[in-house]
Amino acid sequence: MKIALIDYGAGNVQSVLFALERLGYQATVTDDPDTIKKADKVIFPGVGEASSSMQMIYNKKLDTTIPALTQPVLGICLGMQLLCSSSEEGNAKGLGIFDIQIKRFSNQLKVPQMGWNTIANLKTELFKGIKEEEYMYLVHSYYAPVNAYCIATTNYGINYATAIQKDNFYGVQFHPEKSGKAGEQILFNFLTI
Repeated sequence: MKIALIDYGAGNVQSVLFALERLGYQATVTDDPDTIKKADKVIFPGVGEASSSMQMIYNKKLDTTIPALTQPVLGICLGMQLLCSSSEEGNAKGLGIFDIQIKRFSNQLKVPQMGWNTIANLKTELFKGIKEEEYMYLVHSYYAPVNAYCIATTNYGINYATAIQKDNFYGVQFHPEKSGKAGEQILFNFLTI
């Protein structure tokens, strides 16, 4: 299986690579549109700031490549947020695959949300073998409100969408690569969709 890990200058690429290796899979870290298009599965990771990350995506001409993909695509953390239409972070315009506006957590909460929290209301084969209220690792200041594409929620002052899906596109706000055995199960489920 050919797995492409999109490299656009955002962090956490190495930790995703190591998690895939623990599962027995090799991935190609690439920003080449042709390599990405030919992959069986595409992972779109991300740790960083939305507007500068979108600028890197434009610079690498990936803003047309990513939305046109037809194979399963998994956005992780910032990668998930960039699949949406916009983000309050840097007033960024996203890739528009999901009609969702990413919002900043209220100042009433400790921001960023950092550490372990539970996921609930699990839907789709992405969560096969994962129990309700399983703990996942999160680090983020911005979130997707609960929406029509929501396939899992987390509560941090409010309920928000911690996973979304539309057609072949999946997004998770948490870091499966840093979430122990349950996170690895989610990565495995994605690779076997």
